[in-house]
Amino acid sequence: MTQWLLSVWVKAPYLRNADILITSACLPQVNPSLFKKFSKNKVVLLACPEKEGAVHHGKIATIIKCSKLKSITVITVEGSPHCFTLHACVNEALFLVGREIPRKHYTVVNGEQVHEIKPEAIRVARYLHLVDKLVEKYPEILKELNKYSLEYKESIKLGKT
Repeated sequence: MTQWLLSVWVKAPYLRNADILITSACLPQVNPSLFKKFSKNKVVLLACPEKEGAVHHGKIATIIKCSKLKSITVITVEGSPHCFTLHACVNEALFLVGREIPRKHYTVVNGEQVHEIKPEAIRVARYLHLVDKLVEKYPEILKELNKYSLEYKESIKLGKT
């Protein structure tokens, strides 16, 4: 079953005790085989924060509260500032509900490589002053960033790093 996250009824019977997958709406086009693999035996909830705005945490919290989920998996396209918010929204929803549910966070790098992300990394990413400290302490991370970020490459070219 695949449905849009913001359109799902939070008490839908198929959500009760379900393993859900919250995924970037673009993932089925970016990598259909990964989408199929991660969707297996899960209720799939598509979301696009770029299109829908940043309102997902409340909906996810209500689903958690009403449907007694077994697990949550989040998979998004790496590098999208919009997709990042889906990970943060799941953390926020669990905080709001005051309950822990088994969960996994993944990003898809360059449309191919899957990386599991720790919830703590998502929490740190919300605090830019902490990210800034990490960049200062580990400046070699910018060489890694240069492999992935067109924005960063352009800023280097323009001398605006």
